Amino acid sequence: MVIARTLSVIAITLFCWCAQSSRANAETRTDRVLQARPEAVQWFQDARFGMFIHWGVYSVPGRGEWVMENEKIPISAYEKFAPQFNPQAFDAKKIVSLAKRAGMRYITITSKHHDGFAMWPSKQSTWNIVDATPYKKDPLQALANEAHRQGIKLFFYYSQMDWHHPDYWPLGEKRGHAAGRAPGGDFARYLEYMNAQLTELLTQYGEIGGIWFDGMWDKPDADWQLQRTYNLIHRLQPSAMIGSNHHAAPFPGEDFQMFEKDLPGANSAGFNTTHVSSLPRESCDTINDAWGYNKLDDHYKSTRQLIHFLVRSAGANANFLLNIGPTATGEVQSEFERRLEEIGQWMNQHGETIYATHAGPVSPRSWGVTTERDGKIYVHILDWKDRYLPLPALPGIKTARMFDTGQVVALRTLDDGLLLELPDSTSTELVDQIVVLQR
Repeated sequence: MVIARTLSVIAITLFCWCAQSSRANAETRTDRVLQARPEAVQWFQDARFGMFIHWGVYSVPGRGEWVMENEKIPISAYEKFAPQFNPQAFDAKKIVSLAKRAGMRYITITSKHHDGFAMWPSKQSTWNIVDATPYKKDPLQALANEAHRQGIKLFFYYSQMDWHHPDYWPLGEKRGHAAGRAPGGDFARYLEYMNAQLTELLTQYGEIGGIWFDGMWDKPDADWQLQRTYNLIHRLQPSAMIGSNHHAAPFPGEDFQMFEKDLPGANSAGFNTTHVSSLPRESCDTINDAWGYNKLDDHYKSTRQLIHFLVRSAGANANFLLNIGPTATGEVQSEFERRLEEIGQWMNQHGETIYATHAGPVSPRSWGVTTERDGKIYVHILDWKDRYLPLPALPGIKTARMFDTGQVVALRTLDDGLLLELPDSTSTELVDQIVVLQR
């Protein structure tokens, strides 16, 4: 009996020591800011082109994803859109195939926007597409299955701001005040809710490319406990990339920096930071003016404009995330489809000058940009009418040719630069004249 009791004490002591050691290791891991695996970061850097999808219950009124806030609709009235959301025409295979034909390497879809509506059957709230709508299906699961099948990475957009959840409190300075919620709430409890939803997204859909956060700008000084959330994501999916549309310099734990409706550092939109980090970058924009479906918005950008933004993004060392907003029935507008098909045709011929490139040695100019890959410099001439194009000094350049035709481009070395003699001064109708320089 003495021996048995002694062995029992030893066993309990060892168990307690192991448990304490495990907790200590967990705390150490929590204290260390985790990042995505290097190979995932490199993949994202090389991808260069992705599809953004803004889709949710706001597609029912068809006046954009901000309709609840813009029209000051209280929660009680906004919730009546959910029974009308029955997207029977949603076809995950069609959407993923469209992205692939467009030359896109990944898809980022709104899992939850600012209205708090979950586009999957979240167990944290009944305010979701299965419990609150007649659709009763999980479109994220269908999209994840098809994306995995076709070799497209899937990212989830997640809004940290929430106009619907009672614990998102205090409210931000200007947003969500017309929702009609009772004062009060527990922000720490809201963060638990958010992390629980993120855990669902990261454990139920296979390998996820990353999480695209938005809305932290609503309460920039709040205690968001970013390290806790970011470490949770990186532990659950070590290859998942984290980015946040907070319009500020990146925080520890973020793996890429994003710029909304802007090129890195430009801040033409007026709310982006001009700080450009060394992280991989991403610029996002719309085909018309709206992110979510807006039946009144017919201000469509031309295919030429969209290709130019894609090229200028690559020249700024950034990916281009191009948005579509499906209708309440789940369909993609024909205007979007046509432009994506046309971009895909261009990318089929010119993808070498975009994919896996980095910004070239000539900084962006009004006439265009340069990209570089495998020792080749691609000079993208987007807006230039003259026969001669001056470049800064590029030591060692020996040959130049037109990418599309292989035609030799005459080079002249100047005291302070290089002069390209373009073969056809009337070819401005081309979307992008590309000259390949080699040393």
